[in-house]
Amino acid sequence: MTVKATGDLYLGVDIGGTKCAVVLGNSSFVIKRKVFFETRVERGWKAILEEFGEHIDSMLADFPAGSLKKIGISCGGPLDSKKGMIYSPPNLPGWDEVPVTAVFSKRYGVPAAVQNDANACALAEWMMGAGKGTRNMIFLTFGTGMGAGLILDGRLYSGTNDLGGEVGHIRLAPDGPVGFGKAGSFEGFCSGGGIAQLARSVVSEKLESGEVVGFCPAVESLPGLDAKKVALAAQAGDPVANGIIGISAGYLGMALSILIDVLNPECIVIGSIYARNEMLFRKLIDPVLEREAIPAALEVCRIKPAELGDAIGDYAALCVALYQDQF
Repeated sequence: MTVKATGDLYLGVDIGGTKCAVVLGNSSFVIKRKVFFETRVERGWKAILEEFGEHIDSMLADFPAGSLKKIGISCGGPLDSKKGMIYSPPNLPGWDEVPVTAVFSKRYGVPAAVQNDANACALAEWMMGAGKGTRNMIFLTFGTGMGAGLILDGRLYSGTNDLGGEVGHIRLAPDGPVGFGKAGSFEGFCSGGGIAQLARSVVSEKLESGEVVGFCPAVESLPGLDAKKVALAAQAGDPVANGIIGISAGYLGMALSILIDVLNPECIVIGSIYARNEMLFRKLIDPVLEREAIPAALEVCRIKPAELGDAIGDYAALCVALYQDQF
């Protein structure tokens, strides 16, 4: 049965290195249609955008002509949100100076906007998640990497050339796990890849000294050690795993204190690894925050786990479209 639109429609286009998605929804965040497909980057950007078009055409065929109002695009950087260009993201080889907003606007005759994926997720958590109702919010990805989306004075702040929020590059220690190309960085200590590096280093030393590590009993197991295994072991009470989480949490507290002092947010929303393991991190970051942050700034700032979870991918690009309709 054909479903007719009950109001204006918005389109979210999520471009990933492995998987792509198209979401069609309305201003009440009700998703009408959703499609996923494999990126297969070797095809080149023109073929991938054409497949997007085919899926979108099929979606829109179920609704009256003229229902589509705006298109939002989420993609890994680097990109230029003002020009609507994508510039060679590491996970999208060959995407050199791709005029992505112009391609979609020309095909569908409506405005299109692009934001990097951290900004898109920040919009989703701000508009309908843990940061709803705030005017000053920071979203931290804390996933494979550590990126941020900044909502300042009720608007998305992306910086002069879309590098606002690259907090993962901040150096927190002279040395340490490498993240964002820098040893001892925020991303090095607080990301999936960084925690894995930290764990391998700590566990390797323990094993070499003859200690028993329950979640990694032998050197041969080190390559498979990742943040998930560490978190699960820490939840089970393993002292070595809890020590690794303690190191990460300590640096997380330091970085949060810097952000609180500099930006004075109402809310910092943290996704992925933190959201799944808040019980491990929160008790460890609170003493650091109390020691390091300006008390009056800390008093008005809530640290919250992201609310949208795995569903954030469904809403992030859609919220880019909804956001541009407001500003």
